[in-house]
Amino acid sequence: MADTATAPREYPHLIDGQWVTARDERWIDVESPRNRETIARVPRGGEKDVNDAVAAAWRAFPGWRDTAPRARGRLLHQIADTLEPEVERIARLISEENGNALRTQSRGEVTFAVDVFRYFGSVAGETKGETIPLGAKVLDYSRREPLGVVGAIVPWNAPVQLSVMKIASALAAGNTLVLKAAEDAPLAVLEIARVCHEFLPRGVLNVLVGYGTEAGEALITHPEVRKLSFTGSTAVGKRIMNAAAERIVPVSLELGGKNPQIVYPDANEDWVASGTVTGMRFVRQGQSCTAGSRLFVHRSIVDSFVEKVVANLGTLKVGDPLDEASDIGAIVNKKQFDRVCGFIDEGLDHKGATVALGGKPPVQGPLSEGYFVEPTVFVGVDNEWRMAQEEIFGPVMCVIPWDDEDEVIRMANDTHYGLSAFVWTHDIGRALRAAHAIEAGWVQVNQGGGQVLGQSYGGYKQSGIGREFSLEGMIEGFTQRKHVSVDISR
Repeated sequence: MADTATAPREYPHLIDGQWVTARDERWIDVESPRNRETIARVPRGGEKDVNDAVAAAWRAFPGWRDTAPRARGRLLHQIADTLEPEVERIARLISEENGNALRTQSRGEVTFAVDVFRYFGSVAGETKGETIPLGAKVLDYSRREPLGVVGAIVPWNAPVQLSVMKIASALAAGNTLVLKAAEDAPLAVLEIARVCHEFLPRGVLNVLVGYGTEAGEALITHPEVRKLSFTGSTAVGKRIMNAAAERIVPVSLELGGKNPQIVYPDANEDWVASGTVTGMRFVRQGQSCTAGSRLFVHRSIVDSFVEKVVANLGTLKVGDPLDEASDIGAIVNKKQFDRVCGFIDEGLDHKGATVALGGKPPVQGPLSEGYFVEPTVFVGVDNEWRMAQEEIFGPVMCVIPWDDEDEVIRMANDTHYGLSAFVWTHDIGRALRAAHAIEAGWVQVNQGGGQVLGQSYGGYKQSGIGREFSLEGMIEGFTQRKHVSVDISR
């Protein structure tokens, strides 16, 4: 693969309106999963850097809080307008650092980020209160006020989309923000921060990079952080919730998923097979918390439906994320690559399952130069197996046969996760009964696409707490309610 990296060698933090290195001058190398080469380095932030960022955010908070909401919204619109011409450059950076394919993923991710700034810029003035008619001589009303300094942590799988969601909604509501980017994919997020820096007052947005055990831990335990917003694994989410409990700090947690797709016998069609492939997020290497990795197919159509799934996957090309011909890119890093390969090895060794497609990663040729795993489909999996219960976060789909509708709903719910689900059938009554019975925060019927702005998105059970992507999510997640009662007779 040709080396087309154009990223600068060093990317500093944005703290208090200044581009700075880490206080202790340590660095983290950023490796590209497409060829395993170091493409840049970023400061290795720690407790001192977090302290600086939180202090800067508090200094900026009174002025930003008191800025008229529509004025805050206009700044977000200006950020969107400036970001739009940068879509291609930032998209290529995402593909280099986290391995997502440029055409199918990264370009759309940055385009979506532009829309996020415009959406929350447009609803910034909607943080409204209410009045309560307590009598002719009493004025009783509520206000929606910002929380203060928000600490946010984002993962590497969709770094720009998830960062911008937190930045735009928190800032539109009048908060200031300290954001920790994932050390595996920080470059595009820092480029977003560069654009924001052109318009936002000093200290309103602070972005740093560091390991979870250092910078992340310092942020979630900081006594002056008034809200924590996290997207990532359930295990880390539990640690964040525990840290927040020590100070009674509100949290928003969008965590893992082991999401079911239920295919009814009347849906044995090519478009459904294509939809389940989309729902599995194969073009993101399965590295999505909403991936429908448990495919429940009615036993009467398992063989023919799996043939359609395999045929659909056969049209997708695994390759260099920067190649326009590639549909599927690379796994983000060696740790995740080894984890995915471990699950595949376990499946290959399991006597009860068969492999319809994929298997071990390439060991020669161009794909062996990076962390590439081909789409893998195991058939005949039992819902109680580890590969059907644990989030693999890779391009591995488990096909689980079912016979009875009550049985498949029970299996779909037999997990501590509850983020998303997919139902495929022509019977709308059956579809809605299933959608209502499935324990998940987001259920799609006869479609497998991604989240849409305006939907209140989040999980049930151990898939999270709180909602994002919407006006309601912004109001409930980033403001607090105050009541004021006035005796106007005096």
